[in-house]
Amino acid sequence: MSYFYLYLFAPIGSVFALLFALYLVSSVYKEEEGLPVMREIAHAVREGATAYLKRQYMVVSIFFAVTFVVLLILALRHLQPIFVPFAFLTGGFFSGLSGFIGMSVATRASSRTANAATRGLNDALRIAFKAGAVMGMVVVGLALLDISLWFAFLKWFYGNIQGLGGDELLNAMTFTMLSFGMGASSQALFARVGGGIFTKAADVGADLVGKVEAGIPEDDPRNPAVIADNVGDNVGDVAGMGADLYESYAGSLIATMSLAASARLGIRGVALPMVIAGIGVISSIIGTFLVKTKEDASQRALLTALRRGVWGAALMVVIFGYVACRLILPPEDFGVFWAIIAGLAAGVIIGFFTEYYTSDNYRPTIYVARSSLTGHATVIIEGIANGMYSTLIPVVAVVAAIILSFFVSGGLQNTSLGLYGIGLSAVGMLSTLGITLATDAYGPVADNAGGNAEMSHLPEEVRKRTDALDALGNTTAATGKGFAIGSAALTALALIAAYRNDVLSWMKELGTLGSDNLLKFVEPLLTDPLTICGIFVGAMMPFLFSSMTLKAVGRAAQSIVEEVRRQFREITGLLEGKAKPDYARAVGLCTKAAQKEMVAPALTAILVPIVVGILMGPAGVIGLLSGALASGFVLALFMANSGASWDNAKKYIEKGNFGGKGGEAHKAGITGDTVGDPFKDTAGPSLNILIKLMSMVSIVFAGFVVKYSLVRFLIK
Repeated sequence: MSYFYLYLFAPIGSVFALLFALYLVSSVYKEEEGLPVMREIAHAVREGATAYLKRQYMVVSIFFAVTFVVLLILALRHLQPIFVPFAFLTGGFFSGLSGFIGMSVATRASSRTANAATRGLNDALRIAFKAGAVMGMVVVGLALLDISLWFAFLKWFYGNIQGLGGDELLNAMTFTMLSFGMGASSQALFARVGGGIFTKAADVGADLVGKVEAGIPEDDPRNPAVIADNVGDNVGDVAGMGADLYESYAGSLIATMSLAASARLGIRGVALPMVIAGIGVISSIIGTFLVKTKEDASQRALLTALRRGVWGAALMVVIFGYVACRLILPPEDFGVFWAIIAGLAAGVIIGFFTEYYTSDNYRPTIYVARSSLTGHATVIIEGIANGMYSTLIPVVAVVAAIILSFFVSGGLQNTSLGLYGIGLSAVGMLSTLGITLATDAYGPVADNAGGNAEMSHLPEEVRKRTDALDALGNTTAATGKGFAIGSAALTALALIAAYRNDVLSWMKELGTLGSDNLLKFVEPLLTDPLTICGIFVGAMMPFLFSSMTLKAVGRAAQSIVEEVRRQFREITGLLEGKAKPDYARAVGLCTKAAQKEMVAPALTAILVPIVVGILMGPAGVIGLLSGALASGFVLALFMANSGASWDNAKKYIEKGNFGGKGGEAHKAGITGDTVGDPFKDTAGPSLNILIKLMSMVSIVFAGFVVKYSLVRFLIK
């Protein structure tokens, strides 16, 4: 049997995913948009979001053009395969395209969701969830399409034109494919950081002046920042998140495929992740039909509806994944199947405990809400403590998944096979991304629907239904972030192993060192000062990166606060509802700030691995990546969960608990929410991209570092 044909699972899966996305789009667009005022509001949000993305893509295209030239120069100097620059471009293009498509559908679904909420909760849930599922299916569809096209082309070129075969062929193919992971990660970082700065600047500015100072409701049309807030939900939490999870999904597949040769699995090992991904697509499609609820507006009922779809899809992956492993792998290597199970189980555990620490159905978030009774400071203290404590179980789950995946895959006998198993556990965790992402992306749609209902002055029961969906969206968004962060930890570990293998290959090819010095140059040792220094720098990077993004949100939010205050002060009759605010001014300020502030954090993430490689060599880079992985993983979980807990604590108070809206507890809850907003939607979710992008950059520039590292000249 020619196992090369198993790669067809990827293009087949991509076709199914994209066709199902088209079906979902058609289904959403058939729904009525509601009253003329609802359509007008949705149009304003859509117009602002589209204008922002166009401007962002113009800025990012400059970065991609410069990086393409740099990579092309390295390729012409034989420090990279010639296809690397082009793979880099396609990775960035498809990542950006997935975010743009998802956002376009989300902005058209918000008014339809609000209108459906006039009929009932289940109708609103179905429309919002379908819009979110478009995002999920587009991400997995385009990722698999990108992978399958490059796989087919590189197999033809290296196999038929250059006559390579066996592991040599696989190494040449997977190294080039890893480089489009760098393109996807770069685009994702710009999208997450830029979108996160936009959305949280608008959100914080709108809340601080509108809800706290002016005492008007959330999403009140008198607030000049309210349209910018709704735009931000789409550019940050839909487009940014889509680009983010595109690179997570593609990165986990490619990292695992790159380890197949060293794991002595050959083309079967390369094909297996593609098969699992294809199975995951079909399972996710089936799972979407299981999501429905009754008119019970409790979070518990809504969570049950979403769990039914996610857990059903996971069960199908287990069943059909078992069959695939039996057919593809020899009996002695079947243990990697249990690595897939370990990844899936870790994902479910992370999801459940993220829900536990962020949903107001459980004690931790209720305690955060209760702490508001004693003031703003106690809300902040309790939220931080809750976020820190919430890292325990997810970290233990990922550690257990790594250990189990390594040993059940045969890592004791073959280290490379154990590392391949760890990569495959990340594939297992993300195999149901089509539906997992749908449960995340539907949240911004529900949030915008609530804003639309408020600004359109729909009946109170409509806002109650959209608020129920929105509160659930905060929990599922935190779950999705935890999912992405957990998979990033597994993927980054596989990428570190892939980096080591690539460095060894480049050293042998370039002949820069004799065999006696080879391992000194590449092997990280805890007694090696360069490795330890790399760990220190790596552990610092997530904190530096988070500081840069949080400061960016703070500066942008200050400009929005000043603008909203100015309009309340200078526009006669605005607070009385007799005049309209200048929405475009607030959108423009957020756009300008986001474009300016997103550049420095992104460039830092890209340049630091190259600088460390030049100064400390590959061993220092491995230390850098290890330190960033350890601290970034925990810090990202803490920030995402504390932010979501603060948000849901505020909503718990707004339901009438601890004095309800307008009371002192509510004001303290709003403070917690505004602190948590950039935690959960800007800095936190960007960290999982950071640790993978640094790994991808290190791999792409491995040949350059091997040849020009200063450490090489010091080794005798």
